[in-house]
Amino acid sequence: QVHLVEFGGGSVQTGGSLRVSCKVSGYNIGDNCVGWFRQAPGKEREGVAALSPGGGVANYADSVRVRFTITRDNADKMMFLQMDNLKPEDTGIYYCAVKAEDYGVGFCPLGSYDYTYWGQGTQITVSS
Repeated sequence: QVHLVEFGGGSVQTGGSLRVSCKVSGYNIGDNCVGWFRQAPGKEREGVAALSPGGGVANYADSVRVRFTITRDNADKMMFLQMDNLKPEDTGIYYCAVKAEDYGVGFCPLGSYDYTYWGQGTQITVSS
C-alpha cells in the first residue's frame, strides 16, 4: 500500500520560515506530479504548489508565489515545501499528494481532485 507522511510542521511568527517534508512509501514517484495542499479552518482545501516529475516545472498558487518553493527528491521518494515570509493566512493543515496518472508535459495541476495519494496532514500555524 501507498503511504505519505508529512513532517516538519509547527508554529512560527509572521515573517518566519518553515520547511515541511513528505516521505512516500510503496510508490515510485519519479514519473508523477506531486503537490502540496492546505486547508484552513472553515475553508476548502486548496492547492498551493505542484511539481513535475523531474523538478523542472513548478506551479504555484498566486497567494504563495515567490514565498514558497516546492522541491523533490525522487531517489528518496520525498518532496518538500520551503515556506518563507509566512503570514497568518498561511495557517492550516498542509497535505502532500501524488498524482497517479503519468505526467505528460507542462504544469502539474493544483486541483485536489487530480491527486490520488494523500498524507495525513501536518499543522502549520503562523502567529502575528
